[in-house]
Amino acid sequence: MSDQDLGIDAEAAIEREPTFTQALAVWLRIGLLSFGGPTAQIALMHREVVERQRWLGEQQFLNALSFCMLLPGPEAMQLATYVGWRLHGVRGGLAAGLLFVLPGAFLVLTLAAIYAAFGEVALVQAIFLGIKAAVLVIVIEALLRVAKRALKRRIDWLIAALSFVAIFFFSLPFPFVILLAAIAGYVAARGETADSSTNEAISEASIGRAMRTAATWLLIWIVPLIAVALVFGREHVLTELSVFFSKLAVVTFGGAYAVLAYMTQEVVQNHGWLTAGEMLDGLGLAETTNGPLILVTEFVGYLAAYRFGGGPPLVIGLLGAGVTLWATFAPCFLWVLTGAPFIERLQHMPRLSGALSGVTAAVVGVILNLSVWFGLHVFFATVDALALGPMTLWLPDIGTVDWLSLALALVAAAALLWLHLGLAWTLALTGGLSLAWHLIG
Repeated sequence: MSDQDLGIDAEAAIEREPTFTQALAVWLRIGLLSFGGPTAQIALMHREVVERQRWLGEQQFLNALSFCMLLPGPEAMQLATYVGWRLHGVRGGLAAGLLFVLPGAFLVLTLAAIYAAFGEVALVQAIFLGIKAAVLVIVIEALLRVAKRALKRRIDWLIAALSFVAIFFFSLPFPFVILLAAIAGYVAARGETADSSTNEAISEASIGRAMRTAATWLLIWIVPLIAVALVFGREHVLTELSVFFSKLAVVTFGGAYAVLAYMTQEVVQNHGWLTAGEMLDGLGLAETTNGPLILVTEFVGYLAAYRFGGGPPLVIGLLGAGVTLWATFAPCFLWVLTGAPFIERLQHMPRLSGALSGVTAAVVGVILNLSVWFGLHVFFATVDALALGPMTLWLPDIGTVDWLSLALALVAAAALLWLHLGLAWTLALTGGLSLAWHLIG
């Protein structure tokens, strides 16, 4: 497909087109070095793709990033997939996306297996106590960062507040909250008009080709998961994992932090696969490894299958991790490869931009919910749920406050927000302090 087919000006075309082998080396380097969450990963990709390799111009990169941030799923991985597609078509997109995910996936799988086998060891629990406290601060930092970017109008603040109330007090499903936020944002932008060239540009694009691409990747995503259900049965944990994480893949707007509240609610409260503390441990593992933070789903899949799969624990755990990875990341290729030809044009559609602004505002409320929920379970040993009709109040037992966790969270806040030590150093510091306290005690 040529640049003209994509509607891209000659001046914005790729300045340096590498061979497929050259591109593979760069994607592998990015995958191995992609620590620090999506912000750091996008910065790393910008340095490689725009500044060093000059594969994309600055505006092309920003257009692609805006598109990927509107999609469900990890935006950094999807951005890599898009750039790979721009360079070498479908095989380039697959190579870039897979190399971004697989190094971190292998590491998380190894750590999940170790955790499943030795997670009850006192030394391991002591280390993870410090990691949990740091993770809470990391989530709060994400809340502040997203709020600064997203809450610019009164309607944004209102959507964020109502989203928090809907989830924290009324336990409304995350997808429903996101849908209402999108509708509110769409309605708020109804007075704006689209660029007159947009409809013409989109009509010239190959709608038929996009439909065929979508159908192909939908089958690639769904058929293996149907096979899992046929082999293991509808009630097996592997089937339940495939269904749940497929639904999750469709509603993961706003990054991993936004969907963690929904995932935690389902995994801990409804399915009982993990405890709240174990979810925090999994998030801590994902924070310390390379690759997208949403790899925490692999941790959940491994432990759920390891415990409830009914077969050899290691084998069934590996299958659980594989099913979860497939259900989480196969849809990413569906979204990107279907929408890639239209990326340059979507910025001229204000109604769509308004809907997505509403979703981003709702994400602030969702992350606030996650912060409060995690904080209660990190700092208090006992948290009671009081039902008042359709509303639920979460009441911590003040007498069960964990002073060590509170102190470690303050250390993490100082290290991360004041000293700017970085993610890995902060997690190492709080984990080490917690271990030292355990050994002294």
